[in-house]
Amino acid sequence: MTSNANFNFRTSLGEYLGEVNACLADLQKHNVMARIWQKDHTVWKPEPAEITNRLGWLSITDLIRAQIASLISFAEEIKSAAFDQVVLLGIGGSSLGPEVMRQVLGSAPGYPQFIMLDSTVPAWVQQVAGAIDPVRSLFLVSSKSGTTIETISLYQYFRHLVGQALGKAESGQNFVAITDPGTPLAELAEREFRHTFLNPADVGGRFSVLSYFGLVPAVLMGIDLARLLDRVDFMRQRCAANIPAPESDAAQLGAIVASLTLKGRDKLTIISSPAIAGFGLWVEQMIAESTGKEGKGIIPIAGEPLVEPENYGDDRLFIYLRLAGDGNTAIDGTIEKIKAAGQPVVTLKMQDGYDLGAEFFRWEFATAIAGAVLGIHPFNQPGVQQAKDFTKHALAEYQTSRRLPQVKTALSIEELLAQIRPGDYLAIMAYLRQTPEADKVLDELRQKIMRQYHIPVAMGYGPRYLHSSGQLHKDGPDKGLFLQFTADHAKDLPIPGEPYSFAVLADAQAIGDFETLKSLGRRIIRIHLGQGGTDSIQK
Repeated sequence: MTSNANFNFRTSLGEYLGEVNACLADLQKHNVMARIWQKDHTVWKPEPAEITNRLGWLSITDLIRAQIASLISFAEEIKSAAFDQVVLLGIGGSSLGPEVMRQVLGSAPGYPQFIMLDSTVPAWVQQVAGAIDPVRSLFLVSSKSGTTIETISLYQYFRHLVGQALGKAESGQNFVAITDPGTPLAELAEREFRHTFLNPADVGGRFSVLSYFGLVPAVLMGIDLARLLDRVDFMRQRCAANIPAPESDAAQLGAIVASLTLKGRDKLTIISSPAIAGFGLWVEQMIAESTGKEGKGIIPIAGEPLVEPENYGDDRLFIYLRLAGDGNTAIDGTIEKIKAAGQPVVTLKMQDGYDLGAEFFRWEFATAIAGAVLGIHPFNQPGVQQAKDFTKHALAEYQTSRRLPQVKTALSIEELLAQIRPGDYLAIMAYLRQTPEADKVLDELRQKIMRQYHIPVAMGYGPRYLHSSGQLHKDGPDKGLFLQFTADHAKDLPIPGEPYSFAVLADAQAIGDFETLKSLGRRIIRIHLGQGGTDSIQK
């Protein structure tokens, strides 16, 4: 592999270059690239279950291209209807891709403001509700299964809010569904909503950004779909079946990530230019949920504050996603220091925001390649259900006793961190409303721990991370220490039609995740911050 061979792709791999080249040669020997395009499930596992029916992402842009005119027409309809906001109600694969496009490309002049809501924390829901005019807002109810509890709960709340102003029958015109055929959401939407987008069922949730799940929100922001898909298809051509693995952008990335994981550098640290910081959350879900299983996994570290090179251990691989013209001077300097310290670094260069299309496809294909190298089935998520079951149990107990189960934890942060073993990482899991102030406090905590203990520190807001790194936490390697933060809710909100509120649901999800990790023998503590929120965190 040569560092300058491929599209906007630079590497500094040092002693690991031989390992990567050997991996690429093996991929070529076994014709893996062509077999993926042929949808050959034996690339990953002997059985086809949840593989052959999950590879629609390879060619989804062909379908979308044929629908560009109708999608633009729909966007013009929404503009003409004078909606001021488009609010996406979704979580995980249904929400992170559109949010990245909002951050990087934004809404074009004359198009509605785009807002993504992927939380059951009542303060977060209230923040969105208070920022919009429900009558002049279009709500995208986005769920592959059509039953996702977070999405459906948010739908029930906002449908009631709109219905109070317009009446139940008229309120359906403010709602659009994006879901798979035959789901309960599809059946409801076809009766009552303004429009229903039925996504191909063979596109899995975290691989769905280039399907209706990502591109309906994109067109409603005024993003040029043809231009975006041109970038996608450019990358598709560079990853085609006839391209040798050593010359394929995606195969190179997948081989690097997997090869270094096998050598102990399994902390995939994503560093991004400021305007594309959200891309790390999308990559985090793609990598964590795809590879974190069977006791194996690549551990993505997204949004981690930069610190001095001496605070990084020998378990890191750095990926720098660099957007041209985005005030990169300080980050560039830090990356050079990290390289000089002997850390492996891959730089992926974006010339403008529309290169997101190429990066989305590159990472999807690279994840599939990495799964093949690691012997992992990358398209299922077996660890997610157990936490859902614990949550259901907690909600059932609440309905019986009007109280959630009590959670007991005896350790302090210091006692948790005293259990660190070589190769470990810390995951902070915050069931709080995300605010700039909360981000700042949690980033300061991450920096302090990184400098004192020299371990990677991941961070996710709940319940978002349950649909992302939650899979890795439960079924991946036992290298995680888990710190869960919860807080009192200053104000609660009802979920119409349900016997519990948003506060109860969010708390039940936190309990469900805690109890799942505890039952698996993971090292975890829970700290309740009371009414003070992040102000209560002692630095």
